[in-house]
Amino acid sequence: MATGSTNGTLSASTSGSNAGTFETFLESWLVRQEHYLDELLSAQRASDDPSDDYLRDLNARVLSHYQQYYEEKSKAAQCDVFSVFSPPWFTPLEHAFLWIAGFKPSLAFRLVAEVVFDLSEEQIRRITGLKEETRIEERPLDDELARIQESLAAPPLLAAARRAGRGEEGAAANFNFVMGPLRTAMTTLVGNADSLRTSTSARVVEILTPPQSVRFLAAATLLQVRIRFWGLKIEAERRS
Repeated sequence: MATGSTNGTLSASTSGSNAGTFETFLESWLVRQEHYLDELLSAQRASDDPSDDYLRDLNARVLSHYQQYYEEKSKAAQCDVFSVFSPPWFTPLEHAFLWIAGFKPSLAFRLVAEVVFDLSEEQIRRITGLKEETRIEERPLDDELARIQESLAAPPLLAAARRAGRGEEGAAANFNFVMGPLRTAMTTLVGNADSLRTSTSARVVEILTPPQSVRFLAAATLLQVRIRFWGLKIEAERRS
């Protein structure tokens, strides 16, 4: 993807175009997400138990659907990571659930606990171990997020922002130069967080049986759909 200059900064038109492209993708992705939710719920309610082969295929398709989302989000972050950190395509309610531009990976274990009641002792052991691994992997990401937040208030960045705000000659280029390392750090952080999100979900599905995985993925998808629905509803009521 083209950048606005050799120091890795973006022009406003490029950032805006990329955000619009991702929003267009997201609209169609959300439609497909609701279709997958219907299929997951139908599989749960079926009077005749669906075959494990069908359920494995369904689970794989749902995971692939989410993988596509993260791949497109990664492209958006490469162009405008600030929009990805504070997505204009999400409602304020959805923002309240964000952790480094997405759900916290450990949320997966809360969902398993709420909807999967027939875990074997071996599954419990493996889920417990994965939960601890995930918690450990979240720590450095939390630390890096804190470091980035602190750097936003660092004197060099604030001084460059003030000079740019006053329109001083060369100030805008200097501000973009100072922002370069921060932009790179944020892009890397989002990528690492998304990688942990996808790997955690995939490993949970590996531990669960196909019917249990359907319940887990249905719960995760339903949660996201409901948060978005209520977020849009609140915004519509506020506007009216």
